[in-house]
Amino acid sequence: MKIIAFVGMPASGKSEAARIAAEMGIPVINMGDVIRKEVLRRGLEPNDSNTGMVATQLRKCEGMDAVAVRCISQIRDTGSDLVVVDGVRGIAEVECFNREFGEGFILISIYAPIEVRFSRVQKRGRSDDMNSIEGLRNRDERELGWGMGEAIEASSIEIENNSTLETFKKDVIEVLSNYLGKNPVE
Repeated sequence: MKIIAFVGMPASGKSEAARIAAEMGIPVINMGDVIRKEVLRRGLEPNDSNTGMVATQLRKCEGMDAVAVRCISQIRDTGSDLVVVDGVRGIAEVECFNREFGEGFILISIYAPIEVRFSRVQKRGRSDDMNSIEGLRNRDERELGWGMGEAIEASSIEIENNSTLETFKKDVIEVLSNYLGKNPVE
């Protein structure tokens, strides 16, 4: 079993890369969905403040790898030989997946500058998005506090996402196709 996980700062393109993987027929597990589900279970409004608070509490109470641990059964339940994980947020999650999947775990970082990321945040309109570049910087700091920087450094492949969507899609398809064992699809 191969697990390809995407890591990157908020709005760098992880979910877009996961969407491309899904279009290629690869099952996707979204780590953020674990948090959003817990926010709703607690009866909270799904905004940036509440999702950040719940994510931090889960990591404090259950360990820095809590979200990864909650994803393992979902990954296995796909029954697929190749699964994409969207949204690694820290080095403890990387270590958890490495322990669980060993050589089958591949970490890919996605990079985009903060100005580009903020422009994307303004366009996507998710309920847990921030409404200022300062809010994005605060979220960056929160996620860096979870070990995001170390996780990014641990990646074996980096995809830059500072150009067009078409260029990014081509790059993601090229990388993922290496693990599918077939030629890139257009």
